[in-house]
This record gives sequence, C-alpha cells and structure tokens, in this order.
Amino acid sequence: MSVRKLKPITPGQRFRVVNGYDAITTDKPEKSLLAPKKRSGGRNSQGRMTMRYIGGGHKKRYRIIDFKRDKHGIPATVASIEYDPNRTAFIALVNYQDGEKRYVIAQNGLQVGQNIVSGEQTAPEIGNAMTLAGIPLGTIISCIELRPGQGAVMARSAGAFAQLMARDGKYATVKLPSGETRMILTACMATIGAVSNSDHQLLVGGKAGRSRWLGRRPRTRPVVMNPVDHPMGGGEGKSSGGHPRSRNGIPSKGYKTRSRTKASNKYIIERRKK
Repeated sequence: MSVRKLKPITPGQRFRVVNGYDAITTDKPEKSLLAPKKRSGGRNSQGRMTMRYIGGGHKKRYRIIDFKRDKHGIPATVASIEYDPNRTAFIALVNYQDGEKRYVIAQNGLQVGQNIVSGEQTAPEIGNAMTLAGIPLGTIISCIELRPGQGAVMARSAGAFAQLMARDGKYATVKLPSGETRMILTACMATIGAVSNSDHQLLVGGKAGRSRWLGRRPRTRPVVMNPVDHPMGGGEGKSSGGHPRSRNGIPSKGYKTRSRTKASNKYIIERRKK
C-alpha cells in the first residue's frame, strides 16, 4: 500500500494526498451483494433537521459484509480486493467451495487466490476466523465479536488491530485499538491479522469539496454563535467561548460521561488512554 502526493496543477490539489490503491484488484462490485442505501440528510420522519451538518454527498450502494464468518470448515478463495465507499477498510470478495459468494473485511496482506477458512480447527493465518479459545497468545487480531454469534463489532476500521494478551477460564484478555484492555468470552470469533488500508490516516482531502462528496456540510464553530445558539457563543469580538462544552452544556475534554454502574465495567481491566 502507498499514498501519492499530487502535483499542484489546481489549488485543491496542492496539499492533496491520495491513496495509491495498490491493493485494489477490481473496480466492479459483485451485483448480488449490493443493496440500496437511503440517506436522510439529517432529517427525521417529519422532515425536520435533527442532526446538523449532514446532507448531499455522492450516491452509494451498500456492500453486504459477512461479519459473522459462520460458514465453518468450508474453505473460500479470495477472488478480489475491492474499495468500499461505506467504510475506511478494503473488502475482499471470497468464493466458497459450495459456490456461495460473500464479502469480508480484508486483512493486511490478504492476496487474491489465497484460501481462507473459519471455524475451530483452523490454522492461525492471515484472514482466517476462529474463536479466541484457539488463537495463540500474543496474536494480532481484528474484527472481534463481543457476544458469541453477534458478528464482528470491534477493530473493523482501516489499520485497526487488537492483541490477544491472556486467557483465564472462559474469558480472554484483549488489548483493543483504543488502548483499553478488557475481558471477552473465549467463544467469540476474531479474524487473524490487522485490517487493511492502514495508510488511510495519511490521506489529505485538499479542499472543502471533498468533505461535501462524503456528505458532510460545513460545521459552524460554537465560539462564533450567539448565546441563544450555544453555551460557548456570545461576547464582543474574538472573545473566548469559556469552558469547552456541548450544545447541551455537557463539558468536554476530560469530563467522564460513562455510567459508574454500567454492567460491562467489570469486564474492563484497564481504561483507554486519555
């Protein structure tokens, strides 16, 4: 994988850094795995704006991703590595031996023609999915379930990975991308390897229009609003906005909002880094 810096032949390209897309092997998605994607523009069922700064953007079709990896013991061949407009990671089209096709999140180093498989009796190789009970300690993993059979919910974005640290009884200790260390049931599935497209964090849009293509409208800074619009608004000239806080008055930058009585607190061994 690589990134490219463009020649500044227009003002918008002067600072632009784009993905080289070296890993992508095709630009035609599998039609049977596409679904329509409706957009709200931040409006509710009454047509009123309930979320600000959302609207516009390029039309997309959703790629149906297999997060559960529940075809156990059936080998699948990677047919292509593709771009997905709905996520930062690349996706892989896999053909199972029984003829079924599915999309999965592509791991770093996954190659076209490679065989991947999921299940208990599986080798811990890139792209294979298995339970935390069978993965060797210290292995880099991604696409982790939080409840058995739920499907992957953690470490799914570009370049994300977690590490299996220990096992004790029915729980495994996993260090997550946020820095948090928590216990997860060993019956939960995870995929071996880090998620693809780790260069995503190096990309630079270069112009405001690129945010508009992604469906993001311009955001108004709270300090330039009036007091009626935001707690940080008001004042003469360039006066500071006071303590950083949300539109509802909840402080930000260090203020803890997590419930002290939340049921999952007992599974967290070490909190994420501040």
